[in-house]
Amino acid sequence: MAMAKTGLAATDPKWKLNMDVAIEVDGLSKYFGDFLAVDHVSFDVEQGEIFGFLGPNGAGKTTTMRMLTNLARPSDGHARIMGLDTVSDSLAVKTVIGIVPEASNTFSELSTLNNLVFTGALYGMRSKNRVKRASQLIELFGLENHRAKRADQLSMGLRRRLTIAMSLMHDPRVVFFDEPTSGLDVESARLIRHIVLDLHKQGVTVFITTHNMEEANALCQRIAVIDHGHLIAVNTPSRLKQAATAAQAIEISFEAELDSAQESELAHLPGVHGMRALGDKYHLMTSDPPAVLQALFALVCEMGTKPISISTLGPSLEEVFVQLTGKKEVA
Repeated sequence: MAMAKTGLAATDPKWKLNMDVAIEVDGLSKYFGDFLAVDHVSFDVEQGEIFGFLGPNGAGKTTTMRMLTNLARPSDGHARIMGLDTVSDSLAVKTVIGIVPEASNTFSELSTLNNLVFTGALYGMRSKNRVKRASQLIELFGLENHRAKRADQLSMGLRRRLTIAMSLMHDPRVVFFDEPTSGLDVESARLIRHIVLDLHKQGVTVFITTHNMEEANALCQRIAVIDHGHLIAVNTPSRLKQAATAAQAIEISFEAELDSAQESELAHLPGVHGMRALGDKYHLMTSDPPAVLQALFALVCEMGTKPISISTLGPSLEEVFVQLTGKKEVA
């Protein structure tokens, strides 16, 4: 692949081509007037990796993705996709990436088949190859019974499938998903997750922006956490959880319902820095589970009520996010 038009000096040590890296981001920033939406973020995504970009609505996820896919020009910093500069090599970048926006971007007046064939034409595919590839994707996405239907006759879930299929027509090496399962029914969401995992098995790099922590935890090998345009952490889900020691927890349920005074005593045990009721269980947040268990045993003896179950829990990804951002809840 020719690298003459990267827009950066070939001798720049920061931008030495790394064949194991699919996405390289260095100090990427975006201003809208005086508002800094993305603040000098830097990270790498390895080839074949499923990488999650996690944050609440308005954190800067979609703006970052739009800069990476050349739908928005950075105010500062640089990014490369498969060694190609996203600004100076923008046309070449389009040939190696697929983009799945949050809102389906199908052509409403065209049939399912013709949406795919037309997309192939936009990428310069030969006519015979376009039809063959479109038929493969129709089968893969379970759209056989909707082949001749116009896009505006499809359900939201089916349009979402078609949108993803369109992004894969040219066999991209990197695929960007913006909130891939947002608003979808359970069946469509499950299918899309399976498709992401299949792409990973084929060596395709997948970049997912999401505020769905369950989805990020289930799919992503590494996760970047962003909030108010600032990159807070980049690591595997398990290591992010390990790092958030304050987000450990103990869950306990009792034989009899506790009164308000007993609940208050439970919440103010030494080492407990938060408590919430989850059904018939009490979820005690702590950074020191052994100390809380010791105090809990003494309290149970005083209260005279029997515990039915006690379990210690590692932090969930949601709890990690709360610890990292200081937010009470995720938007």
